[in-house]
Amino acid sequence: MTNSIESLPTPRHPDPSDAPSLRWGIIAPGGIANDFTDAIRMHTRQKVVAVGSRTLERAAAFAARHGFERAYGSYEELVADPEVDVVYVASPHSEHVAHALLAIAAGKHVLIEKPMAVTAAGARSIAAAARAAGVFAMEAMWTRYLPQTDIARQLLADGMLGDVEVVTADFGGAAPFDPASRLYDPALAGGALLDLGVYVVSWASFALGAPEHVFATGKLAPTGVDAQVALVLSSPGGGQALLSTSLLAGTPSLGTISGTKGRIETDAPFWGPSGIRFQSRGGTELHWVDPYGRPYRQGMSYEAAALARYISEGLTDSPLHPIDEAITTLATIDEARRQVGYLNVAGGAQ
Repeated sequence: MTNSIESLPTPRHPDPSDAPSLRWGIIAPGGIANDFTDAIRMHTRQKVVAVGSRTLERAAAFAARHGFERAYGSYEELVADPEVDVVYVASPHSEHVAHALLAIAAGKHVLIEKPMAVTAAGARSIAAAARAAGVFAMEAMWTRYLPQTDIARQLLADGMLGDVEVVTADFGGAAPFDPASRLYDPALAGGALLDLGVYVVSWASFALGAPEHVFATGKLAPTGVDAQVALVLSSPGGGQALLSTSLLAGTPSLGTISGTKGRIETDAPFWGPSGIRFQSRGGTELHWVDPYGRPYRQGMSYEAAALARYISEGLTDSPLHPIDEAITTLATIDEARRQVGYLNVAGGAQ
């Protein structure tokens, strides 16, 4: 197959407004839930109809801000609402398993913020429950549903990169140390890998599949969580991924995939709507810049629309990011956290 190319592939299903409408309930009305709700209100036909929080006052304030009425002072009431089709689990990731299982037991489809659990074992429990209940369950790895990612997917599928040999990705942000914050508290499964590193490990999985070997080195915060980690992943086919994540310093947030025929370089940030560049071994260079006007977290509208399409098609798993892949990504993170000395991998929250 030649890697001659005159233009980059067109993203498939770029407009999230074409997806069937579902009625959404929100578990935990924090910052990510606020941005998700704004994104789907602005760019899709999805409807947030209810929210649950640990306090009725907090739920009512969120509902008023976003223009709907049903607010509940418990998560149990939220998942019991017969007008809710799908639950978005937006709580701290230490609570994802409990809240996802609660929604699944009520017969609701679930979109679970990434990481869907804090260990692979926790993710397996969600997968098993969803399959037994016959409901749709998906990790909210929204990068997989972005237009630029679909361009990369088509270039890989068409053999335009040849054999993939080297994958890189970084995601770091400077977060002042606060032992009580979600990022640094081991009781809340804090640390760089689970908060930011899940993106870089997922990028490597997208390009190379599950790794055969994991090598990690890092630096721990005073609370014992990983503050910074560098990883080398080796795939069964011989390709390698060089990844980094940090709570100590901001990094460019770039992703690359390099093969024997060409390479992909993303614009920043690789995990949100930006752009993508392809360069062939022969010197052809093409650059696509996202034209759709859904910047930063507005790109979460794509994952919500994808979920709605999949459910309308009778699917119970995402073809672009299967739940088993989310599990293997967490297995990689489990091993990396073990190697850097994170204290809470085996015995902590799932």
